[in-house]
Amino acid sequence: MPDTVLVTGGTGFIAQHCILQLLDAGYDVRASARSKSRETELVEALTPHLAAGSTLEGRFSVVAADLTSDDGWDEAVKGCTFVLHVASPIFLKVPKDENEMIVPARDGALRVLRSSSRAGVKRVVLTSSVAAIAYGTPRDHVYTEKDWTNVAGSDVDPYAKSKTVAEKAAWEFIGSPENTSKMELVTILPGLVLGPVLSSHFSSSGEAVKRMMNHEVPGMPDVWFPPVDVRDVAWSHVKAMTQPAANGQRYICAASDSVSLLSIAKILDEHYASQGYKIPLRKLPKTAVRVVALFDHDLKFIVPEIGKPFHADPTKIKTELGLEPRDLTVMTLAMADTMIQYGIIKKPK
Repeated sequence: MPDTVLVTGGTGFIAQHCILQLLDAGYDVRASARSKSRETELVEALTPHLAAGSTLEGRFSVVAADLTSDDGWDEAVKGCTFVLHVASPIFLKVPKDENEMIVPARDGALRVLRSSSRAGVKRVVLTSSVAAIAYGTPRDHVYTEKDWTNVAGSDVDPYAKSKTVAEKAAWEFIGSPENTSKMELVTILPGLVLGPVLSSHFSSSGEAVKRMMNHEVPGMPDVWFPPVDVRDVAWSHVKAMTQPAANGQRYICAASDSVSLLSIAKILDEHYASQGYKIPLRKLPKTAVRVVALFDHDLKFIVPEIGKPFHADPTKIKTELGLEPRDLTVMTLAMADTMIQYGIIKKPK
């Protein structure tokens, strides 16, 4: 019988791609969601993207489990050989109290790990972020997996804190006596995740592309991120799940060093301007973003990052796991094309 893999947060952008790649690789997949009622939605999203001849019947199921509660996790991991812990707290707006994001991320990770260890799971692959390596510190070097965000830094936003705190808590658990089964851990640290969406639901990483294509912003703040295609993120999770040498490792998951939002806008303009899309190509001055941030709570965390690219080295994931990442143009156009397909991006009149 094939091994069963639990994918937490199954309705999420990265998680859905992980599910598809696991099914293609021959695994049985169980996905967690906050409610069992999400199963129909998830099946409808996944089915059109299955490989030819593949089916969900008998190979895929959904269980109810929430990061904020102990309920359901023991049942979710029962019989699983591996767990991909992709779930993370979701907020449409940055909460005023950062602990609303930090505590569920940390405690949720520990709930998954405790249940997994009790159930005899062999290895957990946890989705962290490059936000866990590069914030709250001087941008004076190329960041690697040895680096950690300084959560005490005055300019570190709640998301970066939540990812850093959750990942550190996970590593502490793995090395503690509480991990009685000697379960293994690998962490994947994606950058800005682009690539194809699978339905009308999309992740926060796609918000920038949506706003550019719908001309919802007058220009781009000068902020930078290392980009990666969601298909490569999913591939990295599946590869890290079984690669013996990956045990105990962190992997920066990116196609390249950081790129600016403006460079993404230029790719979109080159390919879609002829179709009537008006992509904003202005670089917004820092003063303008600072003024808007007075009225938009979410933007205040962008201001400290303006004009401060950070350099992250993705060599390790390429050499140790063998990732051959898609380039920026491919992942950008894949996201825009599918967002148009699902009506997230409006077609110009």
